Amino acid sequence: MNHEYFMSLAIEEAKKGDAPYGAVIVKDNQVVARAYNTVARDCDPSAHAEINVIRRLTTQINKFSLSGYSIYTTGEPCPMCAAACVWSGISEIVYGASITDLISLNQSQIHIYCEEVIAKSFSNITVTKGVLKQECMSLFTV
Repeated sequence: MNHEYFMSLAIEEAKKGDAPYGAVIVKDNQVVARAYNTVARDCDPSAHAEINVIRRLTTQINKFSLSGYSIYTTGEPCPMCAAACVWSGISEIVYGASITDLISLNQSQIHIYCEEVIAKSFSNITVTKGVLKQECMSLFTV
């Protein structure tokens, strides 16, 4: 299994949401949690795919540390979601479309890259960019 496979699962999750953002968390080459954006459904501005998947997994395993886990997300984590990754101890972020890509598609974004949030934190999260980028961007043009 590889980055493209897990990102394809995040893309499938994105198609279920209020906005086309999806995320999966992986450990030891196994998907352990999946989620999508539910901001409108939940009337919760924090219900981004990344927040939802982190909440789902930490509740499931009954601990808040996700050290050793990787998150795959269709869009680059916004500052809120990047901070949640830092606080949860996620070891790796893999994303498809960047914040710059999303802005080019007229998506509302806070123009602070996830790597900037990580750089100013106490965490050392590995970031892989642009996995299935075109497929992730196409979610916004359907």
